Amino acid sequence: MSTYVERIADRELEDRLAYIGAVLIEGPKACGKTATAQRHAATVFRLDDDEAARGFVRLDPARLFKNPTPILFDEWQVEPTIWNRVRRHVDDSGGKGLCVLTGSATPADDTARHSGAGRFSVMPMRTMSLFETGHSTGEISLGALLNGDRQTGLGTHLSFTELVQRIVIGGWPGLIGVDEPQARRWLRDYISNIVEVDVPKLGSRRDPENLRRLMASLGRSVGQATRGTELAKDVGGTDGPIAKETLSAYLTSLNRLHLIDDSAAWLPHMRSRARLRTAPVRYFVDPSLGPASLGVGSDELTSDLNALGLHFEALVVRDLRIYAQPLDARVDSWRDSNGNGVDAVVTAGPDRWGAFEVKLDPRDVDAAAASLLRFSSSVDKDHHGPPACLGVITSTGAGGLRDDGVHVIPIGCLGP
Repeated sequence: MSTYVERIADRELEDRLAYIGAVLIEGPKACGKTATAQRHAATVFRLDDDEAARGFVRLDPARLFKNPTPILFDEWQVEPTIWNRVRRHVDDSGGKGLCVLTGSATPADDTARHSGAGRFSVMPMRTMSLFETGHSTGEISLGALLNGDRQTGLGTHLSFTELVQRIVIGGWPGLIGVDEPQARRWLRDYISNIVEVDVPKLGSRRDPENLRRLMASLGRSVGQATRGTELAKDVGGTDGPIAKETLSAYLTSLNRLHLIDDSAAWLPHMRSRARLRTAPVRYFVDPSLGPASLGVGSDELTSDLNALGLHFEALVVRDLRIYAQPLDARVDSWRDSNGNGVDAVVTAGPDRWGAFEVKLDPRDVDAAAASLLRFSSSVDKDHHGPPACLGVITSTGAGGLRDDGVHVIPIGCLGP
C-alpha cells in the first residue's frame, strides 16, 4: 500500500469543512481526490462500485446520513440525485462539515438539481505541485510575495534533466517514484481511457480519433492563445476543419472531465490605448498531458527548446494555481494587440495582485524583468493599486529581490 503524501488541499479541505455543511471536490481522475477526502471522512461510500449505497440514495437516503460525519460520497456523479439529498440534509441539520462529495466528471446541466449556494463549497483539486512531490523547497512563498515580503532561495538542487522529467511525468500521485518510461506508458493508457471510455460515458458520441487529434493540438497550443478555428483545422486534418459546434462539444467534454485549465484574460484599466486581447491561454490541468498527447518525452523536448519553454510554462502555471487557491486568488494571463504579454497575473483581491513572467533560461531574466516593469508602469494604479510583487520564474539558480524591485524565482524554490 502506498504511503499518503500530504497535500496542500488537506488544510484547505479542513478549513472549508469548518464553515459549511458540504464540500464538493472536483478534479481529473487520478489526481488524488479520494485519497485526500478519505483522510477527513468518518464514513465512506464509493458510489461507482457500491450498488447498495446507490440503492439507498434512491430509496432510503436517510439511512446513509445516520452514519458518523463527515460522510464521503465518492464519484457522486454516478448517482447525481445525491446532490439534492445532501443539500436537503444540510438544510435540515444546520450542521457544518457533514458531507464531502468527490467527482472526476461534472454532470450535464440538470434542471432538477438545486443550487448548492450556502450549503456547498466547491473545491477544485489538481495534481501535485513540485513542492508537494518534494522537488521544490518552498523557500519562496507565493503568499509572502503577495504580502509584499522580500523572499530568497536557492534552486540549484533541481537539475535541468530532472526538471524536464517533471514536465513529462507530471504531478500524478500514482507516478511518485516512477521513472519516465513507466510514466509515459501510464499516461498513454490514461489518455486512451479518456477518449475511449470516459468521454463516451458523458452521454454523447465522440470520435476517439478526433479527440486524440484535439488533445495533440492542445498539446501544441500549450501556453498560447490559440483560436478555435486553428484547433478545428488540426482536428479535421485533410478532411477540412470540423464544425464549430463539434469543436465546442469536444472541448466541453474535456472541461467536464477537468482536463483543461485555461488562463482567462486579465483585463485591467491601462494607460496604454492598445486593445487588450480576451482569448484564453490554453493549458492542460497537468503539464504531462501536453507531451503525452504529442507522444514525446524529455529527449524530444530537450531538442526543441522553444517547445520546452512553453511546457515549462505549463508546469509553472499549474504550481501557481495550486499555491494561489488557498489564498482565494486566481491566475490569469495578459496580452495586448501590440504583442506584449505577461504569462501569469495572480489576483488575490481588488487591489492585491502580482505579475510573473516565465523563462526557462536564466539568461533571459533581465529582459523579462524589464518587460514586467514596463507592464506595471502601464497599469492604472488608481484602479488596481501597485503590484504586490513582480517576478520572473526560471529553471534554476539563486532567487531573491533584484535592485529594480523584481524577484527572481527558481521554480525549485517556489511554494505556497
